[in-house]
Amino acid sequence: MTAPLDAPHDLVGIGIGPFNLSLAALAHGLPAQGAGELDTAFYDERRTFRWHPGLLIEGTTLQVPFLADLVTLADPASPWSFLNYLKDKERLYPFYFAQQFHIQRAEYDAYCRWVADRLPGLHFGHQVDAVRWNHEHDLFEVDFTQLDPGGEAEALGRTHTRHLVLGIGTAPYVPEPLRPLVEAPTVPVIHSADYLDHRARIVGADHVTVIGSGQSGAEIFLDLLRARPAGRERLTWLARTPSFAPMEYSKLGLEHFTPDYTRYFHSLPEAVRDRLIPAQWQLHKGIDADTIAAIHHELYARTLHGGWPDAVLTPGVTVRTAGRVATTKVELHLEHAEQSARSRLTTDAVVLATGYRERPLTQLLAGLDPYVRRDSSGRPRIDERHRMVLDPSVSGSIFVQNGERHTHGVGAPDLGLAAWRSAAILNTLTAKNPYPEPTRTSFTTFGLDHRQPARPRPTVELRPLVDHP
Repeated sequence: MTAPLDAPHDLVGIGIGPFNLSLAALAHGLPAQGAGELDTAFYDERRTFRWHPGLLIEGTTLQVPFLADLVTLADPASPWSFLNYLKDKERLYPFYFAQQFHIQRAEYDAYCRWVADRLPGLHFGHQVDAVRWNHEHDLFEVDFTQLDPGGEAEALGRTHTRHLVLGIGTAPYVPEPLRPLVEAPTVPVIHSADYLDHRARIVGADHVTVIGSGQSGAEIFLDLLRARPAGRERLTWLARTPSFAPMEYSKLGLEHFTPDYTRYFHSLPEAVRDRLIPAQWQLHKGIDADTIAAIHHELYARTLHGGWPDAVLTPGVTVRTAGRVATTKVELHLEHAEQSARSRLTTDAVVLATGYRERPLTQLLAGLDPYVRRDSSGRPRIDERHRMVLDPSVSGSIFVQNGERHTHGVGAPDLGLAAWRSAAILNTLTAKNPYPEPTRTSFTTFGLDHRQPARPRPTVELRPLVDHP
């Protein structure tokens, strides 16, 4: 006879970034299919919630409007909305008169921490180590390590759940040629994710090189430019892209970040999706037009008394290899694709605005690997309702947040779709439709078959995934 288990959760979330925080907020107080409320728990190895702390540069703003908070686009009346945060902080009238549609990143971080500090069921300082499926009890087993304030193991634990949601986010990406430089501390070569932690040292370097043409690279270049005296800027900004291109921010262009486009993208063949994603880089990897204008204005202002600023901005460049010169400098070996030319650049500090990559799930889900169905490239197949496709012997579901770009498109990491995706997951869990999904979200019709309804019916009937006795 097997030992009885503690009461299992309905849903356990791994990772507490904005997406799982959104899900936790919308799940709070939600009734389960039977008696009581939906039982959720979320785990994260960090000690507290922080959102890109190394990039909260003064004055930088979100690239989505404040309505793209954790809950509003699914439940405008939620107590966890950004507007309710302002009301709680007695800042609603100042915000009203400020007439700001795009809030500062630091304010978004503060808002998320306000939610995280108040929501029950969030377990920080808990590192999830392994996940398994228990066939005997039809439950997922989640093993975790509780960490002390110094990050050392304090206690081991295990919990059980009917369903999982993965929100482990992304990790800073460092190109292969530069990885040895990052690991050696003599000369500052840092990823943009850690910029503010090293800003004083970077600003104080004689010559600084920024690599990367996205929004982070532009913001860091602008911050460094403003911090250095006219005529002695000593800055170089390099990018692989053909130009320092603006982000696609037209009204119809933004409709690629709607539920309508997400559903359309999911319906396409795998090979078509794989071809589309890199071609759509300007939808999410370009630079905000206001940031481009601010950089140009700063550069232009430095020409007013004659001469040009000591700043080099060169697109179309790839870093082939890199090495150290003595112990105080870095040498970058560059290649310009259009010119078929090569050159070398010696610099005193490097900031890598080289983006992020999805954290691999291989180690975390090793115990579930035999049950995960994969596509032709070995990636987990994910259905329209954001669930991994698993072997039928597994009755539980694994939902994925910001790890499904290959199946759901460029909107997967976009904050503007956080509340909608959370609502879709909760609607699937309960089948009560607590957050009715909009029937149409874009003026653009993505596809030729106009006979289809604006919001296709799910491929399977929504039955409750949690059904308490």
